[in-house]
Amino acid sequence: MNAFVVAWRVSRRLPVSVIRAAAWLVAMYGWARKAKPARRLEQNLHRVTGLEGRALRRLSRRGMASAARYYADVLELPRMSGAVIDARVRLEGFEEIEWVFEREHGMVAALGHSGNWDLIGAYACRNIIKVTAVAEVLEPRDVYDEFVAFRENLGMQILGHEGSSTFRQLLRITKSEHTLVCLLSDRDLSGSGVEVSMWGRAVRVAPGPAALAHAAHTALLPVSVRYERLKGKRRRAAKSGWGIVLTFGEVLLPEDFTGSDKVVTMTQAWAQSLARGIAAHPEDWHMLQRFGWVEA
Repeated sequence: MNAFVVAWRVSRRLPVSVIRAAAWLVAMYGWARKAKPARRLEQNLHRVTGLEGRALRRLSRRGMASAARYYADVLELPRMSGAVIDARVRLEGFEEIEWVFEREHGMVAALGHSGNWDLIGAYACRNIIKVTAVAEVLEPRDVYDEFVAFRENLGMQILGHEGSSTFRQLLRITKSEHTLVCLLSDRDLSGSGVEVSMWGRAVRVAPGPAALAHAAHTALLPVSVRYERLKGKRRRAAKSGWGIVLTFGEVLLPEDFTGSDKVVTMTQAWAQSLARGIAAHPEDWHMLQRFGWVEA
């Protein structure tokens, strides 16, 4: 049983302040000891920002603190009220793309591992549209079932990641239901990633968002997520010093793309949008694993 599973089960009996302090201490210990996740993060941040030495170390420290904040928030989320969830989330660019949610069928969103995607899923279900997402099937199975139940209690519809059959389910749902299919896509787990340019470097990302939007003839929304400091009335309502900013990029429609492979060109478009968001707030990109860099 991994450490997060233990924390998940123990956290139900702990005060929120203890959860936050423990997550921060674990992250800072890993950063100070240059544990593998911290080293991975620094390598990825170096490629995004070009920073080296002390500047890179300072950035990676903020990155580890942001990752700790995410895990603490997830452990706290089951006990958050709707009012607290709403107070923690702020939208950017929603007015410009709000029209897309008037469609009767589903849409697709491409997200990166930034900020807190579970929190924005809960917020979207409460205030915008039902969210459908895909979760990695964990072992033991009862742990996976707990995570699915947790997200479903927040209003989300969760599918297990089980290869091509999952894509077929997503296609059916996207065509028949009024839902936003949210896919974490900056890290390709399929082995069939699309090569695109991000931060001036060749990388491989997941083909799923563009392939699904193209097959379903529906809109694709690039979405960036980051943390922000809270003050005053909103801080008190959120019961936290940190909130989330959900930024919508330009709506991507399959019919606006030409060429022999729309999946590739649409993937490049959402990847560039995410790359801009990550470059603006690299400390909130929780890429503590191997990323899809295409080495020269």
